[in-house]
Amino acid sequence: MLDARLLRENPDAIRESQRRRGESVGVVSQLVALDEDRRAALTRYETLRAEQKQLGRTIGPLQGQLKKAPESQRAALQQRVDEALSGAQGLAEQVKQAEQEAAEVERELHRAWLKVANIVDDRSPVGGEEDFALLEQVGTPRDFAAEGFAPKDHLELGELLGAIDVPRAAKVSGSRFFYLTGPGAQLELALLNLAMATATGNGFTPMIPPALVSPTAMEGTGFLGQAAENVYRIEGDDMYLVGTAEVPLAAYHADEILSEADLPRRYVGFSPCFRREAGSYGKDTRGIIRVHQFDKVEMFTFTAPDDAEAEHARLLAWEREFFDLLEVPYRVIDVATGDLGASAARKFDIEAWIPTQGSYREVTSTSNCTDFQARRLNIRMRPEDGSPRPLATLNGTLVAMPRTIVAILENHQQADGSVVIPPALRPYLGNRSVLEPVR
Repeated sequence: MLDARLLRENPDAIRESQRRRGESVGVVSQLVALDEDRRAALTRYETLRAEQKQLGRTIGPLQGQLKKAPESQRAALQQRVDEALSGAQGLAEQVKQAEQEAAEVERELHRAWLKVANIVDDRSPVGGEEDFALLEQVGTPRDFAAEGFAPKDHLELGELLGAIDVPRAAKVSGSRFFYLTGPGAQLELALLNLAMATATGNGFTPMIPPALVSPTAMEGTGFLGQAAENVYRIEGDDMYLVGTAEVPLAAYHADEILSEADLPRRYVGFSPCFRREAGSYGKDTRGIIRVHQFDKVEMFTFTAPDDAEAEHARLLAWEREFFDLLEVPYRVIDVATGDLGASAARKFDIEAWIPTQGSYREVTSTSNCTDFQARRLNIRMRPEDGSPRPLATLNGTLVAMPRTIVAILENHQQADGSVVIPPALRPYLGNRSVLEPVR
């Protein structure tokens, strides 16, 4: 959620951000009108409430006078008491109605705010998914033709290694599910251990957060707006399955005030993630690139707004450090405004080279969400010499398991179907250097 002062002082800045995202600009005018209605409704309620209190202060003394008055004055005083009581009753009804009207306008304003995404960074390239800016390319894709064999895709390799079983997952759960078996499961656990060792070495506190969260947590992180179609909801319990550990990590300090002296606070969470993949019919139907359930290690930071940009650079550097250890070619991109997601002001992706697709595919993201999520979740920081104010939140994927496994299998495969294990992972795989085919 944005600062209401920005809406009142510079609504055109919000309109321009919405335009850059390719989202509704008209909602800003709706917000301006509702904000005015809210302030008018509150003023009316407060005015009536003040009148009610003032009238209440006159009734007691009048009733006291009535009790002590001589008979000749009682009729007149009784009339004044009756009029005051009648007026108080009428005011009470008006106050109640004004309070209800103010609450309804507040609810409408809140619903309208949910349609407005974070203000985009002016440096983010404008456009859709394909309009990113290339920041750097690392490593050189292998020339398999020069090595004398055609690369196998990750699913064929996974089946040869006894590492991936999609047909049985389809039998049990339907399409876009998978089993990691034997060396596949061991490879994920090795990636998990390497990721956690890397993150804790960089000062992150490890967390295993809940995978089911309340509507408040999901809404507060910005996943019930444009991303709602990809969220799984448990209808009977009004709970949501998370699509990323970002959600429970962001909500961890909801409704709290953190000391600025204790910032940044960095957490790294491991969790299952669930995504409906609505709108992706026909895309990546083979293998485990686009699935409904997967595991992920996510970094999350609470920091002072003035340090958010530098922290964003640090998160990207830590992601790159991890992928350098896996020795797969990748590129870093500055994500375009139409592909940022509601909460991000700016986002950097790492995309790994997938040989059999001849393209780079997203494996990590890191987003600077400025104070957008903090305002929604009511998370503030207290400076040493000032009043509490919203802080900044940032997130960064360290490893999304399926796509990272895809990148390792395809980039490190040999002609016989074996896969060389990157040296950084070998201590977590019993010091094995190669995964051998089992059939």
